Amino acid sequence: MSDTPAIRLTRDAKRLITLGQALARSGSRLEDVYWEEELARLIAKTLAGKKPKAIEDVLDFLVSEDIGVYEILVELAETCSESLVINHNDVEYDVLLVSAPIVAWTRYRLPDGRLTSAQREGIEQGLSQLIAAEGAHVAMLPHLVTFDQMPQTFQETRNWTQRLGALAIGSSTEPCPLRDAPDMEGMLADARFAVAAIAVPRGQPLFRWQTPDTPALEARDQALQAWTEHVGNLLGTLFTGCQTEVLLPDAYYTTNREADRRIRPVALRAAVTWLQMAAKLPGAELRAAIAACGTTGVEEFRIGFTPRTSNDVIYGCVWPVLSKEEAQVDAIESTQVDVPESIAALLKELGVAEIRRLPGIHPAEFCDDCGAPFFPNSLGEMMHPELPEETDMEPVNFH
Repeated sequence: MSDTPAIRLTRDAKRLITLGQALARSGSRLEDVYWEEELARLIAKTLAGKKPKAIEDVLDFLVSEDIGVYEILVELAETCSESLVINHNDVEYDVLLVSAPIVAWTRYRLPDGRLTSAQREGIEQGLSQLIAAEGAHVAMLPHLVTFDQMPQTFQETRNWTQRLGALAIGSSTEPCPLRDAPDMEGMLADARFAVAAIAVPRGQPLFRWQTPDTPALEARDQALQAWTEHVGNLLGTLFTGCQTEVLLPDAYYTTNREADRRIRPVALRAAVTWLQMAAKLPGAELRAAIAACGTTGVEEFRIGFTPRTSNDVIYGCVWPVLSKEEAQVDAIESTQVDVPESIAALLKELGVAEIRRLPGIHPAEFCDDCGAPFFPNSLGEMMHPELPEETDMEPVNFH
């Protein structure tokens, strides 16, 4: 490790790194288990401390120093923040934080996610009867939430797991802290999440598909089909004017990543469709530029749209990078993921006339005044998107 200012780490932080290095070099499963348990104890202690970003600080240090240990610690930090054991009335319960995403896109406006009492009770009942194992305890947030309302640190995630777990088993009535819903003006594609905790006596199955009587994959498929029908019947009116995809409820971080993955092409499709309708720019009149953006590496791809007759960016989409394989700017081997090529293929399918992949990595710039991301034009200039004055913003709201 290099002697840089980033080495200002606490003793526990340095111990996390040392344990992660030991696990990375382990040669057997038995040794793996030993180091994992040591790490889990220290991560839990750190998450219970007074520094809300202590784990994130360690990960920020490791991302450039030791990517292997970084990946180990990320996985264990997720596990320790989305699952824990709670003791109530001398019974130990395994608690798992789960989320149930609904990916939606529209030409109008997405709903804010507020549920009626009947809708909330129906969703929680569906989680109990269709997803959670028989006899499991379930407690859910009162409304659907957005990415922006969800925890921003591992410590906040663990707090949600503790609060909802305690609600599920009846040991507390303290609600989860929740950020205000952001302004969704102009948002064409996003996800809404039902977030809940499932609690079972320690060692018991958490999900319906954990049964020896039915093959797990078949049982998961059956659960997804039943859940999709249930959500559609309950929330169809909430998502009027939207196209939706209901994902199977599962562990918090797993489903969040999957929702992120599903949103990317949907957001691009929604943007092109909306520009064709609202800005009256058919695909033949649109140009798109794709730029890799980041600080130390590729963190996201930004797609800027301009009319064919201008270099002014009128709209943009962010395509987040979700794995190190996707962070390759140029795929050299056939096994590598060529994200720009995938984006270009989708834009071509949507009828966009001109598509340019910009070379290199560009700074992920934002507007100092409004915080909006800048997007590239075909000349490689990062610009604030400005819709044409003649853009038809109506109708904007079905809800």
